[in-house]
Amino acid sequence: MAADPEEKLAELGHKLPDVAKPAGAYVPALRNGSLVYTSGQLPFVDGTLPATGKVGAEVSAERAKELAGLCALNALAAVKAEIGDLAKVRRVVKVLAFVASDPSFTAQPGVANGASELLGAVFGDAGVHVRSAVGVAVLPLDSPVEVEITVEVE
Repeated sequence: MAADPEEKLAELGHKLPDVAKPAGAYVPALRNGSLVYTSGQLPFVDGTLPATGKVGAEVSAERAKELAGLCALNALAAVKAEIGDLAKVRRVVKVLAFVASDPSFTAQPGVANGASELLGAVFGDAGVHVRSAVGVAVLPLDSPVEVEITVEVE
């Protein structure tokens, strides 16, 4: 794992955003013992979605992969808000990616790689995780992708 995940993020050209405000009756992240679970995170940038629509129709797979990375970045912001310091993350345990898919689109795993690759780049071997990538008909606010993560912490 990187000695300082936020420094690694900066090297990769990223800065942790503010935690997205929940759109309902839930919290962005919750710690239970040594695990922190995040709620599903959309690819917000400064409070707005940079793209909407279905992957394979209005949104390309390449763009959706980038958006999945933004979702993971937002998930890391939620984790940090819950535990105070990303250096406390021991390992990324699970990633769940939802992809709003055109009926003919079947490359959800490639889209989810945007989140997985970011987490791997930030945490090294500790960023290797199990994952599900699921195609769905629609996501909140017509977002192309939504990602949630589970991490083990000190």
